[in-house]
Amino acid sequence: MPARTRLLRLDSPAATCALAARMAPRLDAGDVFLLSGPVGAGKTHFARCLIRALTTPDEEVPSPTYTLVQSYPSHDAEIWHADLYRLSTPAEIVELGLLEAFETAITLVEWPDRLAEMAPQSALSLEFAHAPDEESRTLTLSWSDPRWTPVLDTIPDA
Repeated sequence: MPARTRLLRLDSPAATCALAARMAPRLDAGDVFLLSGPVGAGKTHFARCLIRALTTPDEEVPSPTYTLVQSYPSHDAEIWHADLYRLSTPAEIVELGLLEAFETAITLVEWPDRLAEMAPQSALSLEFAHAPDEESRTLTLSWSDPRWTPVLDTIPDA
């Protein structure tokens, strides 16, 4: 199936959380999010909001920049949040257990370029970018797996 894309404008951090909350009930084990964009564009904020929507709103969700991976229990599937910024070799991805998590958990990966050819073809790519307004972001969603179409059909156009 050819890749599909969709562009959204997120007018505030609250809009980013609303997007994550709307997607959360439709997720299953094996769903992978590839979160790209420059520092401060909203990758970690989206991940926190999604994790809180799948667990509890007061769940502490630290950035995994130094731990590389944080995991969270959920009623449906374990959630893995990975920040690959500090990785230098593909072997480290295998050591972290990410390949298994791609099949058994809901996985959010920041800096997915470090995955290279190990990035799952079934993943949903989210490219965050700064917008001219300081609070706003643009988000480009890309996918080829038809699994994502019904999830994204619930998201209104911005």
